Amino acid sequence: MKAHFETLAGYNRWANRRVYDAAAGLNAAQYREPRGAFFGSIHGTLNHILVGDRLWLRRLTGEGPQPSRLDEILFEDMTSLRAAREAEDERIVGFVGGLGEADWERVLVYRNVAGKEQSTVIREVLAHFFNHQTHHRGQAHAILTSLGQKSVELDLIYYLRERS
Repeated sequence: MKAHFETLAGYNRWANRRVYDAAAGLNAAQYREPRGAFFGSIHGTLNHILVGDRLWLRRLTGEGPQPSRLDEILFEDMTSLRAAREAEDERIVGFVGGLGEADWERVLVYRNVAGKEQSTVIREVLAHFFNHQTHHRGQAHAILTSLGQKSVELDLIYYLRERS
């Protein structure tokens, strides 16, 4: 199980870099233009992905920033957002790499953003965590494509091939 989630953590970092590289080709108006995604623009979507990661890592580790809303704009400029994204990706890789065999079945008790107590097994939390990233990166990809950016390969199989 550990090797599987370490692969997903590495893939996550790789895919995020590719999305940010593509987003760097947008002008300021395109970067903030509402495009009908859950969080509006590429700017809103990339901020939301980071919000989700920070919320979950705070729940999992007890450390790090804790955003107050799912639509919170953590960084107004892409340079700062990208630096924070890269740092968070390193935290994710480190967290997953530090998990031991007993951790996978441990139950995490936490409060969701509405304040309701929840409990979920760590392996299921991590499955959701990486799936959430993939879901919203897909939205970011659609926004980028609609704005005329060159298509970015984000499929896991491309990461696996590149890595081997």
